[in-house]
Amino acid sequence: MSNRTKYILGGIGVGLFAWWILPHWLATLIVLAVIATPVVGYFMLDESQRRRIARLRERRQLRR
Repeated sequence: MSNRTKYILGGIGVGLFAWWILPHWLATLIVLAVIATPVVGYFMLDESQRRRIARLRERRQLRR
């Protein structure tokens, strides 16, 4: 099992645990924050940095 798969399964487990323990609105807010963090980070990059990431992905030097 790859590291990425382990992270995904761990995140799902923590999300379900949070949904069970915390109030529904707070668990939803946490899940949305976890999803929004990398998206906001990507949009904060300059156009040249985004192109560089795209080139790395094309050459498969950066995992998707």
